[in-house]
Amino acid sequence: MTIGFMEVLLMKAKGLQETDIFARMDPYVLLQYKGQERKSSVIHEGGRNPVWDEKFVFRVEYPGSGDQYKLNLKILDKDVFSADDFVGEATIYVKDLLAQGAENGSAKLRPQKYSVVRADQSYCGEIEVGITFTRKEEEYTDDNDFGGWKDSDY
Repeated sequence: MTIGFMEVLLMKAKGLQETDIFARMDPYVLLQYKGQERKSSVIHEGGRNPVWDEKFVFRVEYPGSGDQYKLNLKILDKDVFSADDFVGEATIYVKDLLAQGAENGSAKLRPQKYSVVRADQSYCGEIEVGITFTRKEEEYTDDNDFGGWKDSDY
């Protein structure tokens, strides 16, 4: 099993469906991967084309338990006096990226656009994300190292 870190670069979204009638949306993103969750900053009055430019790190095991290698990005509109509105979501399948990174030490998906869809799977904009997976190297051990002391020639 390979253990490593998946770094997600959340760039921006474009053409999102406006959920507020009288003001611009205050969008943020919930990033979810296998029980781990991260939350982006809220872009106050970010509207339909918010820019985050933030990085998030997830601990990854490959192959891990289950076969669901997907990163979910849920876009929500922060509301003060009511529950936050669901804007849409994107799913990125990262199994191939993890397999390549496990074999080569690292792998990268350059920032690209993914479709954002509503609950009924209708298109409602796009989100731009880049992903890097880096394998965690094993701790260096030296066979001549005993309790912090090394054998010497003296």
